[in-house]
Amino acid sequence: MLALLKKLGPGLLFAGAAIGVSHLVQSTRAGADFGLGLLWALLLVNLFKYPFFQFGPRYASATGETLLEGYRKLGRGILIVYFILNLAVMFTIQTAVTIVTAGLANSFFGDISFLNFGIESISSVEIWTIIILCLCLFILFLGKYSTLDKLIKVIIIILTISTLVAVYFAFTEFDAPLTYTQIFPDSKVEIVFLIAFMGWMPAPLDISVWHSIWAIEKKNDEATFSPQNALLDFNIGYIGAIILGIAFMCLGYFVMFNTGETFSNKAAIFSNQLIDLYTKSLGNWAYIIIGIAAFTTMFSTTITTLDASPRVMSKTLEILLNKTYKNGYLSWILILTIGTIIIFFAFASEMGLLIKIATILSFVTAPFYAIINYRLISSKYTPKIWRPNLALHILSWAGILFLISFSVWYLSIL
Repeated sequence: MLALLKKLGPGLLFAGAAIGVSHLVQSTRAGADFGLGLLWALLLVNLFKYPFFQFGPRYASATGETLLEGYRKLGRGILIVYFILNLAVMFTIQTAVTIVTAGLANSFFGDISFLNFGIESISSVEIWTIIILCLCLFILFLGKYSTLDKLIKVIIIILTISTLVAVYFAFTEFDAPLTYTQIFPDSKVEIVFLIAFMGWMPAPLDISVWHSIWAIEKKNDEATFSPQNALLDFNIGYIGAIILGIAFMCLGYFVMFNTGETFSNKAAIFSNQLIDLYTKSLGNWAYIIIGIAAFTTMFSTTITTLDASPRVMSKTLEILLNKTYKNGYLSWILILTIGTIIIFFAFASEMGLLIKIATILSFVTAPFYAIINYRLISSKYTPKIWRPNLALHILSWAGILFLISFSVWYLSIL
């Protein structure tokens, strides 16, 4: 077991990045508002996104280079478009995940008041945001990939155990008959939620680029990290993300469905509502379990996104300009941190709006990543033995059609 855990890394980092807003916020809300009625959407979007996420570690481990080098081989214009898209969404994504994490820290660890110091304009959630970002920076600067690799394994284990325990006890307290009736939203508000739900389920498709970078880092740390190991590692992380997505949907269903409660768009209030609803239904004993599950979920997402976006931006610039920047990662991580704090202070009361913008942007840009990842893995730049088989080709075509169709349909009703 320990030997297998040591071989794992990038797949668990993927799970750590994926299991965040999409699970804790969106999946829980889906269960609270629709019961298990959107289970079809969760399963379908995971199925159709699967090949495009898998192509990241597949290409990296087979060629020894990241997807970014592959995009450059397909054409300089593709890499430029990627850079622009990533620059457009990375601050919103980082702010969206950090604001939820800060809200949970405020609920779980307590309010931090600076009133005695006369700083009345700064809220506790804003202070927690700065603390969390500084803690993430310290961990990443301390050991970079190797530290993150070790830390995420502990976080994922805690997260999985605490979440599954919470689901079990919620199920034992659920006294209504289970219903599996599937629902297709018909109102505009519900459709917007559906697209946002699928946008980050299990994660935005651009995480495939992050995964390819983590796979190269893992290979540099462990020369024995083969393409077979990379695919096994990815599948474990991906299946784990799906299982926990279903688990959070069940938590929302078992605990919140038909309660008449509505979620606030403010981070601190939302976090208190989330934990309080669980403890009211399950008992005060569940506070620690729910709190640990929720906070570790979001902290893992916050630290992995804070690490990954600067890596890809620095790497993309180096490839585009054919020049190495010694402090490229450092510069971009500081830019991202400062940008996140600025956006957070401007929109701290609009957690729901930030999440909606970030998730919808991720969904409507998903076809771009799906198409270029498929083109690259099927091209001459990928060793023939590691190109997709017929089944994966068919799933990729179906996935591209699915993502394009839903994106066009959504844009047509705006």
